[in-house]
Amino acid sequence: MTMKTLSGLFAGFLALLPVTAAHSQVVGEVGVDWIGNDIVIEAIADPKIKGVTCHVTYFERGMIDRLKNGNWFEDPSNNAISCSQTGPVEIGDIDLSKGGEEVFRQGMSLVWKKLVVSRVYDRANDTLIYLVHARELTDGSAKMAISTVPLYNQQVTWQKGKP
Repeated sequence: MTMKTLSGLFAGFLALLPVTAAHSQVVGEVGVDWIGNDIVIEAIADPKIKGVTCHVTYFERGMIDRLKNGNWFEDPSNNAISCSQTGPVEIGDIDLSKGGEEVFRQGMSLVWKKLVVSRVYDRANDTLIYLVHARELTDGSAKMAISTVPLYNQQVTWQKGKP
């Protein structure tokens, strides 16, 4: 089996994995032009941290735009994020490494491109950092945004004790 065949099989396997780790809900859709392009706003509750909600925006191309410009199966990688405390904060078993962990993933193309929200805990500043970016199989994107949720001087419950 060639490396190209193995890469194709691996990509197919990844496409079958669950698309999202967290529950999301569309809370807004703002039309930006007459051809059906929208900015979608989703609320995402962190599955391992109760009391934190992130709002993510992304661009969703309409059918007329897809017909006019081609590139049928892909939306742009322009995203924004804002996270805040929306209730009492209770932190479960989170990844405390510098790489953090993926909180949410959603397809932005037929197979290859994903919208990803990752969480990193900044121990020195007692802050949760949420990063939104696009992930592609072959080419990464430099388009990203971050949002922080400071835990300093907050009543926070750590299920496994504060690190």
